[in-house]
Amino acid sequence: MLKKGIPVSPGIAVARAWVLDALLARHEPSRLEAAAVSDELLRFDRALDAAGHQLDAMAKRIDEQLGSKEAAIFQGHRLLLRDPALIGKVKSAILHRRIDAASALHEVLEEYEKLFGQIPDEYLRERLTDLRDVITRLTTHLLEKAPHLACLDGEEPTILVAFEILPSQAVLLEKVKAAGILVEAGGTTGHAAILARALGIPTVAGLPGICKEIESGDLVALDGRDGHVYVRPDAETEAAFRKLQREFVLLRDKLVENRDLESITPDGEKVELLANVNGLADAEMANRTGAVGVGLYRTEYLFLTHPDVPDEEEQYAAYKSVIEASPNKRVTIRSLDLGGDKLLPYFGHEREANPFMGWRSIRLCADYPDFFLTQLRAILRAAVHGDEVQLLFPMIARLEEVRFVKRMVRKAERQLAKAGKPFADGLRIGAMLEVPAAAINVDRILDEVDFISIGSNDLIQYLMAADRDNPKVAHLCEPFDPAIWRLLSRILKACEKAGKPATLCGEMAARPRCFLPLFGLGLRRFSMSPAFVPTIKQIVRCSPRDVGRRAARGVLKRITQPEIRRFLTRTTRAVCPDITFLDTQK
Repeated sequence: MLKKGIPVSPGIAVARAWVLDALLARHEPSRLEAAAVSDELLRFDRALDAAGHQLDAMAKRIDEQLGSKEAAIFQGHRLLLRDPALIGKVKSAILHRRIDAASALHEVLEEYEKLFGQIPDEYLRERLTDLRDVITRLTTHLLEKAPHLACLDGEEPTILVAFEILPSQAVLLEKVKAAGILVEAGGTTGHAAILARALGIPTVAGLPGICKEIESGDLVALDGRDGHVYVRPDAETEAAFRKLQREFVLLRDKLVENRDLESITPDGEKVELLANVNGLADAEMANRTGAVGVGLYRTEYLFLTHPDVPDEEEQYAAYKSVIEASPNKRVTIRSLDLGGDKLLPYFGHEREANPFMGWRSIRLCADYPDFFLTQLRAILRAAVHGDEVQLLFPMIARLEEVRFVKRMVRKAERQLAKAGKPFADGLRIGAMLEVPAAAINVDRILDEVDFISIGSNDLIQYLMAADRDNPKVAHLCEPFDPAIWRLLSRILKACEKAGKPATLCGEMAARPRCFLPLFGLGLRRFSMSPAFVPTIKQIVRCSPRDVGRRAARGVLKRITQPEIRRFLTRTTRAVCPDITFLDTQK
């Protein structure tokens, strides 16, 4: 069976599938022997206790850092853990039907979903979200040592199949030998795509119904370059894909050998290749692949993978470790970029019609100034351990927001000085250009900041009015539309005129076909997933300045997306033929 999805992360994979769902793992109910029932009941009780202690600790810490209103969410979850009806249904299924606790929880959730779906009251229907969170938490504790997940700890590579991969599941991707990823939702620049590319895992998104069409154990062949997925391929198709896989790996490994070579064009123009990182493991990988620094440290992943809310000391330790492990101890640290597709439960469950355009990033931090100051103090303290550390603020739309964050930085500095704690003062401050309003007003923004980082992922989706995680419109978020290139040209000209550096740190920076016109427009700093540094370095070393300028002129004079895509495919192939093999083909 052939399926066609959205190519997200290039690469070829042939392996057995493991189907995941929103509760981390979908599996057939385990039928228990009579003697095992009491042990399963005890295991469920232990999961209840563990989840309860975790929620108590979270409520206490969140009350201290954010306030009682936010902590009340977890106090409510704690009450659900004591609900005799919920507990009784699960224990009854274990005792009388002899099924495992995780399956019993899943069945209970499905029962409540049907029940809540019939309730007209919107508020009561929203409480299903709380129930789902509690059941997910319990299931997580149950699955930590569950026998049916043993295959994920083995040596055999696995293709993970899921509705979506959440940021909090990044740890899962790092622990298992994921040969590939297939997801129903998402596009080329969502969080699943970013995580997959950071780890170099071939990925295809936008595959509706794939979780039902594949069973765990099925052989799957996927091509993350063109989005083709073969479920239960015949022998000829399997052999062809395994050959492609060997060729892809050989070329990728060959490129890694350029780690110690300079990123310099044939006519002597230097280009800085930086890494986007989510944590310590990515920073270490940036060293191995030849990046010269970290152009974007996404601090929100510390929060998304933390059991509750990290305090100042935990944040300081995490930031310090990343700075010390980064190439040349050179790091641009971005403040929290939460909201949109990266949600934390302690900021409430209010649903927004357009979350990417709503209460997120700097807007969220402005409403929680003490929470924001805690992060700023931790960053300023950690910065003393680096050789070049910069502060970057996301989702800037107005000049007033730049001035606000600068005031907050100064306030954090005064607090640290008063406490007698060492910190780095006078850090360079930058704004992330991802809101079109800020991009249009870039000359005014440049008057207030030391540098600009272009967040192409969000900039493109806002410019095109297309949700990048919606498969139906994800094609609009590809970086080939003429409007995108005209706006980028305007931004880079403004930065050149102001004499202030610009870095492109969206996923566009890692697209081989985008390098030449960006270089031709004057961009000299590219920040990308560490796995892509060798590929882009190879293009740099093949690309004279005049070729880049011709590519830029060619892009700016073309008037449709298909024309630009075809032009860049031809141009890149002429300069560096092998590289197009490593790029997605959309």
